[in-house]
Amino acid sequence: MEDLLQLIKNHESKILEFKRDLSSILPILKTIVAFANTAGGTLIIGISSEHKVIGVKNVSLAEEMLANVIADSIFPSILPEIEIATVQKKTIIVIKVPHWRGPFYLKKEGTPNGVYIRLGSTSRPAGPEMIEELKRSVTNLSYDQQGIPELTLKALNFDQIREVFNAAKREIDEKKCHSLGIVTCVSDKVVPSIGGLILFGTEEFRNKYVPDARVRCARFRGVDKAHIIDQFEVEGTILDAILEVPKFIARNTRLGADFQHFRRKDIPEYPELAIREVLINALVHADYAIGGSTIQVAVFDNRLEIQNPGMLPFGFTLDDLKAGVSRIRNRVIARIFHELKLMEEWGSGYKRVIDTCRENHYPEPEWEEFGTSVRVTFFSFGKNRSLPSVKGQLSARQQEILSLLRGTKNMSFKAIVEKLSEPVSDRMLRYDLAELKKRGLLTSLGKGRSTVWQSHT
Repeated sequence: MEDLLQLIKNHESKILEFKRDLSSILPILKTIVAFANTAGGTLIIGISSEHKVIGVKNVSLAEEMLANVIADSIFPSILPEIEIATVQKKTIIVIKVPHWRGPFYLKKEGTPNGVYIRLGSTSRPAGPEMIEELKRSVTNLSYDQQGIPELTLKALNFDQIREVFNAAKREIDEKKCHSLGIVTCVSDKVVPSIGGLILFGTEEFRNKYVPDARVRCARFRGVDKAHIIDQFEVEGTILDAILEVPKFIARNTRLGADFQHFRRKDIPEYPELAIREVLINALVHADYAIGGSTIQVAVFDNRLEIQNPGMLPFGFTLDDLKAGVSRIRNRVIARIFHELKLMEEWGSGYKRVIDTCRENHYPEPEWEEFGTSVRVTFFSFGKNRSLPSVKGQLSARQQEILSLLRGTKNMSFKAIVEKLSEPVSDRMLRYDLAELKKRGLLTSLGKGRSTVWQSHT
């Protein structure tokens, strides 16, 4: 009973919904179908949207009616557990719907219109891409395992394959390419798999067949997306993102400092190992079948977000993730990342991220599922870690600008651009110079194109 009372206090979610009564049966059926298709769930009837216990009249008749209408209205057949419970001296109905391989749909609406999934606390029509994923979950064939019959092996960069595997000290040959799923057979023809193309395809064929299998990064001024000051798109495959994204983050975030035993130790604003782990998980678990969505890394003044397209796999919840349960969406990509030692034990990523943050005194990140995406948010250590000096709050690029100006009388904007070790947009450099000037570390002389910059340190 205590568990039920606690459940009633919770907000509606992917796996929980309340209905006041049985006056409208269609929304109830849609919810049951959505629960069955997505991750299971509990539907409680006799509870208002304000969590007030209303109760159900003629509960025995209501229970029988529900059982009959569920059996008559949903295909394939589903047998939810229907219970009668008493709360605050009022009788309610609790329907526990298991997740099972469907797709389930309303007979009256047919398929595809009658297929529903759970998005947050709402039940929505699944749409073509989601229905295809539901069907794949029945066959145990992941999207990235599918072959592309119209392509030949010329679509793959075998030099890159050898280079990547040699760097990891792993052997690779034609047989291994088959066993890892980089290539597969379609009608007795050996062709690239979708996963093989995502990881090792030539630029021409990746852009044509998997154009959204890429990572985009942006640095925003402030705490929203109103003003973008730096952006970067990883060239190459998603494997290149493992090296390139941390570089973008480093030049767009601050460094703090700890002083121990009279020595300074630079502290990055965000936990580097944890970010790498979350980035790799995003690359492995993204839903590459969703068109128009890329993996995104967004840096704000107070947080860093890593977001991948694709809700959690069907039958999987955030609680499962935190408990260490593993559910693989992309079997080829996951297998290759594991082979290259980019991933460790299945299901250990969440714990490793949390342990890293705790051990290094960073705020714990937050995981959330919204719509058809999963986002992990890291919070700046500025929330709970004091920075010892203004200089300790500078990004790596801002510190490099100061070093350049200390070695000369003054420099023009163009000269600074040419001297920096990595390319930077004009907008981002103006932002950096303005920040350094605001903190009293730089001054500017002249106006317009004749402006030069001097160090105050």
